[in-house]
Amino acid sequence: MADPNRYPLLAAPHIRLMGFIDYDMYRRFQDGLAGAPAEGPIVISITTLGGDPEVARAMGEDIRLLGAYQDRSAIFLGKVAVYSAGATFMSYFRRENRFLTRGTRIMIHERLITRTITLEGPLQRCASSLRATLNEIEHSIQIEDEGFQLLVDQSGIDIDELRRKAPENWYIEAEEARDLGLVLDVI
Repeated sequence: MADPNRYPLLAAPHIRLMGFIDYDMYRRFQDGLAGAPAEGPIVISITTLGGDPEVARAMGEDIRLLGAYQDRSAIFLGKVAVYSAGATFMSYFRRENRFLTRGTRIMIHERLITRTITLEGPLQRCASSLRATLNEIEHSIQIEDEGFQLLVDQSGIDIDELRRKAPENWYIEAEEARDLGLVLDVI
């Protein structure tokens, strides 16, 4: 475990997020960004059991844009649980700006879909409905792969290994995440 004096900024995050990743958390995140100091890195802590992956991606894009257009760095601090959409959010931070508290676990899994398809009516409409659902699935897989690649960049995890483990809900303890290169350190 890291020396607590080594990363003093992590002791008092500028933005503290806890709970389900949804539009309400996104508003709290936006408010936190607006109230953060105008200079220096912004520390964002999160504890989440997951949520909406598209909201996590939107929050992540805000982090990317912050670095690209304001030359500001953001530091990720995962506490206790960084599950599902939380791992998606974490993927937008540079590996050297990712930290976990001791005992934290990351959980990575495939995107989920629940859909009942009722085929009724003209055959063309039925075929269109099936193609639309297949398109949704294929594009969701593409988005998932993009997120997986962001997560494992600069780490010791091969994208194929992640794809093999994700269907079974891959839980990674903080120290293992550090050893695999997913995060810089455990505090």
